Amino acid sequence: MAFEPIATADQKTAAADKPLRADARRNRDRLVEVAAAVFAERGIDASLEEIARRAGVGIGTLYRHFPTREHLVEVVYRREAEGLCAAAGELAARYPSDVALEEWMRRFVDYIATKRGLATSLRILFTTNSTLFSDTSGRVSQALRQLVEAAVADGTIRGDVDASDVLHALGGIYSAPDTPEWRDRSRRLVKLLMDGLRFGARKAG
Repeated sequence: MAFEPIATADQKTAAADKPLRADARRNRDRLVEVAAAVFAERGIDASLEEIARRAGVGIGTLYRHFPTREHLVEVVYRREAEGLCAAAGELAARYPSDVALEEWMRRFVDYIATKRGLATSLRILFTTNSTLFSDTSGRVSQALRQLVEAAVADGTIRGDVDASDVLHALGGIYSAPDTPEWRDRSRRLVKLLMDGLRFGARKAG
């Protein structure tokens, strides 16, 4: 792994607060998007040089936006969590409630894949910024709760399900062995979970 400079707190604050030109904003957004994919594929040891190359920028551009690996990891984590939460409302507006719930859970698998890839740096961040995790986990739980309650209300899933139980079941996916077929197997587990929730609704009807 190439040497990575260590930024001071002042440098990190300046990098975060400095207004960006349109081209710089595009470069930053592209770096975050690519980093999420690369971390999900290769884990936290993924090369920052590869991220910069895939994003079409130089490594110096990456370091100007993200002075440390942990800084990049935090931004990627926030982006993935915020996207997952926003998807709940978007999917609810587009699909029937049970379909919206299933599609959201499939996206949750992708979120977990990125989170697994960031695990080492996330543990480091947890010691310095624990509110990052309490805030995002609370919002993710609330997004799932809204989808579950909507599906229960219109009878498309069984009425005795609690959102916390569904989240617990999804959390089990995170602890599954990290094998090449992990993502495909996880999506099959989501389908099995939804089939069970729908079957219970049909039986109740």
